[in-house]
Amino acid sequence: MEPVRGAGRQMRTGPLGIMSALPEELAAILALVDEAKTAEVAGRRLHRGQLRGHDVVLTLSGMGKVATALTTTLLIERFGVGGLLFSGVAGGLGPGVQVGDVVLARTLVQHDLDASPLCPRYQVPDLGMDELPTDHRLRAALVAAARTVVQAPPAAAAAFGLKQPRVHEGLVISGDRFIASTAQAATLLKELPRALAVEMEGAAMAQVCAAYCLPCAVLRLVSDRADDQAHVDFQRFLSEVASPMSREIISRAVAAWPQPAPG
Repeated sequence: MEPVRGAGRQMRTGPLGIMSALPEELAAILALVDEAKTAEVAGRRLHRGQLRGHDVVLTLSGMGKVATALTTTLLIERFGVGGLLFSGVAGGLGPGVQVGDVVLARTLVQHDLDASPLCPRYQVPDLGMDELPTDHRLRAALVAAARTVVQAPPAAAAAFGLKQPRVHEGLVISGDRFIASTAQAATLLKELPRALAVEMEGAAMAQVCAAYCLPCAVLRLVSDRADDQAHVDFQRFLSEVASPMSREIISRAVAAWPQPAPG
């Protein structure tokens, strides 16, 4: 893997962009926003307001890498965001990553990107790197908030028979394929053994942020083990456990985030 670069960019003047893949995830965070005003651009509904004293713009990313890259660029170019956060669910891959756990991405890789022999597998050709960084300051605030929140998870977690949630930091992988079989998950782990979780959007946001030299962070709640076994009722888990936990983590973290730097 290529060395990670640019993981310590300071958030610039401008609102914080917050994206989610699913409406339930977005609605939970939007409930925290004061004086939200909504605009429609490029088929997206974007909500701008105040969250714990910070200007924010919230929207659905769209599912998959292309939709997420478009939305990220829109937030940067049209709304001048100074940093971005992606929040949502993911499939757990790594040993010890269980349903209900929190995963914070240190780096992200597009597991389905392969432009060889022009460049090594997983490498983003125009950036010359395969592991795309997140910002350590934003991530540290999310980690601290998550460690507090998992000590008192939503009461509904017990109804799902979930164990005490844990917080993980490391590699998250993204691709335009929904991983829902043991064979697919095993193949990904064999190829990328450090992967903690798999999803469909985070690396695309990170790639655009790297190109614009903007900080970003990716927060994921593990909803399943990305295999053949349906551990929980997904919609109930999303509305009763994952979305409330994400909302509380973000609320606490945003309050602790550094104020943007001028320029």
